[in-house]
Amino acid sequence: MNVLIVENDDAMAEALRQMLGMHGYTTRHARTGTDALDQLPLADLVLLDLVLPDLAGHEVCRRIREHSCVPVIVLSGSHHELDQVLALNSGADDFVPKPFGRHELLARIGAVLRRGAGCLQHGTGAIADPGPLPLVSAPHRPPARPAPEPGYDTDTDPDTEPVPWLEPAAAPRPEQRHLSAGPLRLDARTRKVHLYDDEVRVTRKEFDLLAMLLEEPGTVLRREEIMARVWDENWFGSTRTLDVHVGSLRGKLGSPHWIETVRGVGYRLTVPAALLCPALEG
Repeated sequence: MNVLIVENDDAMAEALRQMLGMHGYTTRHARTGTDALDQLPLADLVLLDLVLPDLAGHEVCRRIREHSCVPVIVLSGSHHELDQVLALNSGADDFVPKPFGRHELLARIGAVLRRGAGCLQHGTGAIADPGPLPLVSAPHRPPARPAPEPGYDTDTDPDTEPVPWLEPAAAPRPEQRHLSAGPLRLDARTRKVHLYDDEVRVTRKEFDLLAMLLEEPGTVLRREEIMARVWDENWFGSTRTLDVHVGSLRGKLGSPHWIETVRGVGYRLTVPAALLCPALEG
């Protein structure tokens, strides 16, 4: 099967080519919308980025739909609902925000191909069987949680965030259900964080990141190790998302000194000196 990767970022395109090649797909690369339209007759599936140097990705998708029923999956760094709606209304079969997991992309490709199997031009007569999807163990499903109290901000409630089924959080070991460093306490059973007596509202990934750092306060954890455990060992995308989550946690904890950056290596959790010795504060 021929997959046309329409991507302006050469590094991202090469990573996609290598990953898809490992799973038996033949790939072609187009850096512009015009080039993508020229190569369209050779494509059985299109992975389309929205940011291109000549044509907007939505316009490329619309033009593809005028002449072809080839499945189109939009891969975009945008998380705005409007971009998703425009892409789907332009004819895209699916929309996958960047960054994304490898297994998720493969599963979405398989789903799109199954739905398009009846197309006369790109159905079973032209598309090879993508084969079985990679086996993924069933995720650990935590017990149902009580409904939030009135006035609770569900936009930041870690229990209401979408949970990628391919990236379940590992169940905490009994000795790790309660973690602490100075006045900072984390309860893995209730997934709550407290600083002194005040609860700190964190997202699901922020909680998992903080839990990992709290397991070994003062120990430097490598970026790769954090990404593999908190996100996914098959994470596909920029590690910039780690920096964003660290910055958010620092703000919520009220001090940038809680999480120290070890340049070129990773991060470690430390109790700010002002909390250990109040005389240093100010």
